[in-house]
Amino acid sequence: MMKVSASPKPRSSSWYGLLSEIAPLSLHDNVQRGDSLNVDLPTIPLIWIQRSTNNFSEECKLGEGGFGPVYKGSLQDGTEVAVKRLSKTSGQGLEEFKNEVIFIVKLQHRNLVRLLGCCIEESEKLLVYEYMPNSSLDFHLFKEEKQKQLDWKLRLSIINGIAKGLLYLHEDSRLRVIHRDLKASNVLLDQEMNPKISDFGLARAFEKGQSEENTRRVMGTYGYMAPEYAMEGLYSVKSDVFSFGVLLLEIICGKRNSGFYLSEHGQSLLLYSWRLLSEGKGLELLDPILGETYIASEVMKCIHIGLLCVQEDAIDRPTMSSVVVMLASDTMALPNPKHPAFSVGKQVKEEESTSKTSKDPSVNEVTVSNVLPR
Repeated sequence: MMKVSASPKPRSSSWYGLLSEIAPLSLHDNVQRGDSLNVDLPTIPLIWIQRSTNNFSEECKLGEGGFGPVYKGSLQDGTEVAVKRLSKTSGQGLEEFKNEVIFIVKLQHRNLVRLLGCCIEESEKLLVYEYMPNSSLDFHLFKEEKQKQLDWKLRLSIINGIAKGLLYLHEDSRLRVIHRDLKASNVLLDQEMNPKISDFGLARAFEKGQSEENTRRVMGTYGYMAPEYAMEGLYSVKSDVFSFGVLLLEIICGKRNSGFYLSEHGQSLLLYSWRLLSEGKGLELLDPILGETYIASEVMKCIHIGLLCVQEDAIDRPTMSSVVVMLASDTMALPNPKHPAFSVGKQVKEEESTSKTSKDPSVNEVTVSNVLPR
């Protein structure tokens, strides 16, 4: 998860001046290092990255991601970048890394974080991305002092942007891509607060027509994982749809699904949302910090769509193309969502849900970015 810490001052810091010693690097240059990955992708010398990040110093560190730390650097033209340093214990082999880089660079969409380059030298495996100045969605959504910046209009824009980015991955890119770890910390925000989906380290590509796969390496985040993926290792585009539905409901209420069970409501966010909608009280789910700035019909529509996405049976969930259409329409009749799934791998009887206490063990209490190491 990428969190904003004190950012290094771009031109006054000691490390920035060192860049003048290095030949200018264009994003379209292909710096041959013996392991050229792709003519469209620059492979960047390790010495440049080390100097750009002051040798991966704490003052340049932006945060810790699922696969290692992320640092802030700058190109010679002043363009700010984020350098992801893959952990040496990530378990990812060189060929896997190369294949991932070659694939990621081909994904181009306004709602995806763009990969600018990479470095494979010595024992380092580094990815260089465009820098997102407003950090991640969870940094704003789950911090009381930041939530006020997310009015309803902006939240709806973020929901739409995430949906369009996910639609591109599923249907509009050359290969079908399943993210497998969509969550608030993997949505970054640019200067204008436009959402961009990040961290494709868990993504899998499919040839057109191949719809699902079974894996023994279940990786993701509890609270966002579809039940068929968490319990059986079966993932498809509908697994991402489930994660999107959870994220949509979190954006509406301003609370994490993980841990929501332990709140005063005594039930999961999904079940609580479904019951409110069924009782015609959907607006009670809305983050109270929004006051009266929302449009009720838009909120109710989004809650409805979110609950359609988190239904127990994957076949009942809509595709992302349908989700985008539903979000854009004010007149489309939406089907009633069925009982939501329990995404934590443990089904709790409804009659017990209000009597549970915080002492009860539940995997929904914690967020685990990597269930198994890479």
